[in-house]
Amino acid sequence: MTEALALYGFTKYFPGVLANDHIDLTINQGEIHGLLGENGAGKSVLMSTLYGLYRPDAGKILIRGQEVSIENPAQAISYGIGMVHQHFSLIENMTVWENIVLGKEICRGFVLDKDRIQKELSQLLQNAGFDIDLNAKIHNLPIGLQQRVEILKILYRGADILIFDEPTAVLTPQEVDQLFKTFRQLIQKGKTIIFISHKLKEIFCICDRVTVLRHGKKIGTLPITEATPESLAEMMVGRKVLFSFEKPQPPHSDIILSVKGLTVSGARKQHPLKNVNFDLHSYEILGVAGVEGNGQTELVEALVGLRKPGKGKIVFQDQDITNFPPKKRILMGISHIPEDRPKRGIISEFSVKDNLILGFEDLPPFKRGLISRNEVAINQFSQTKIQEFEIATPDENTLIKNLSGGNQQKVVLARELSRDVKLAIASQPTRGLDIAASEYVRNKLIDLKNNGSGVLLISADLDEIRSISDRVIVLYEGQIIGELAPDADEYQYGLLMGGTAC
Repeated sequence: MTEALALYGFTKYFPGVLANDHIDLTINQGEIHGLLGENGAGKSVLMSTLYGLYRPDAGKILIRGQEVSIENPAQAISYGIGMVHQHFSLIENMTVWENIVLGKEICRGFVLDKDRIQKELSQLLQNAGFDIDLNAKIHNLPIGLQQRVEILKILYRGADILIFDEPTAVLTPQEVDQLFKTFRQLIQKGKTIIFISHKLKEIFCICDRVTVLRHGKKIGTLPITEATPESLAEMMVGRKVLFSFEKPQPPHSDIILSVKGLTVSGARKQHPLKNVNFDLHSYEILGVAGVEGNGQTELVEALVGLRKPGKGKIVFQDQDITNFPPKKRILMGISHIPEDRPKRGIISEFSVKDNLILGFEDLPPFKRGLISRNEVAINQFSQTKIQEFEIATPDENTLIKNLSGGNQQKVVLARELSRDVKLAIASQPTRGLDIAASEYVRNKLIDLKNNGSGVLLISADLDEIRSISDRVIVLYEGQIIGELAPDADEYQYGLLMGGTAC
């Protein structure tokens, strides 16, 4: 096979961190090469450095056998390297064609040559096999089509080596299928693709070979035909990983939470949540699936008391709590694992122990007298929870901002689950976590369910929803569009998530 790209001894340091440790990597012309690893393994840093967003500290880059130096994205593009990031860089109030040519406009004198632009872009669409209205505004396009615009941007600039960083994070199953169809079309036209992902199923679906990174080091490269999910997970984590979860306790008939006709206004006087009705039972994990932005945040904030409903009722253990403040709900046994950990889950400048008692610092045994803290009780509680929840920290006095994302999430879990929890509202509980940390979080939620509590699981990860939920409801444009069993076909989920009833 002809090498499209080769890296030798590729090394990148950040203060106190060796992000890429002398990595050798070859990418063959015309292949789809998967780059797999846990968070912090060095995948995105490696590709961002290749794309010129960082400068390497050591190593060589060869493109089609020629050694090159890449100091910025413009140079990377000049060598035929394009990168589609997880978070799009489109200007929403501009049209498709304006976004594609932005920064590389074709002019006749000082005026845009729109006729030539439209002609070239029409040819580009035909070559790529895309069907997109070039005059459509970006904000009117679904996520899947916006992603195609990002692809067109780098193709327009002549990219032959295309890097995709976690491109399926916010797509429905149908949109993922369409993206992979696009990958295959691009390969047929002579392109080469590097696919960064943490989803093993997708790696097996689309890749020819896969390289695994762990702690900044390359663990190995192998053809996908020689790999198994178990072997790749073990390469990523360094130990065996569970892919299925036991749920021995079936849901009981008693209702813990009843949501009746809940309508919640959004920031723009919209109604992102409209007449939502559902019940959650004891010994049950109820999953809430849907593409992000379809009312999930409004639902969670209404349930925990952070947003006042316009209509409807929230009944918890036969008591109407619709207008109860958050603290009262907490004391009743409602815990909240927030989707935005840095904003709502922790205080980064506080120690681990102070984050472990957030919300309870004014209650016994942590408070002594009117204003005094019971440091002995706080330290004992913190040390116990650090051990119980396997939080990797030097000690309880370490600032939580110095912990990894997975260990910060364990602090949140330890705080929210270390009391008499009747209802846990877990919103994106494994977002940003690697396989090992995600496995840990899911097992904790299952333990909670098996002890008789109810769990409302809101997640953009469809595999997570299906793996641990007892039932699943799907939100679309603020409404429950349907309910499915966890083992329902993923394409049924995709139809509902896209707004089409099954």
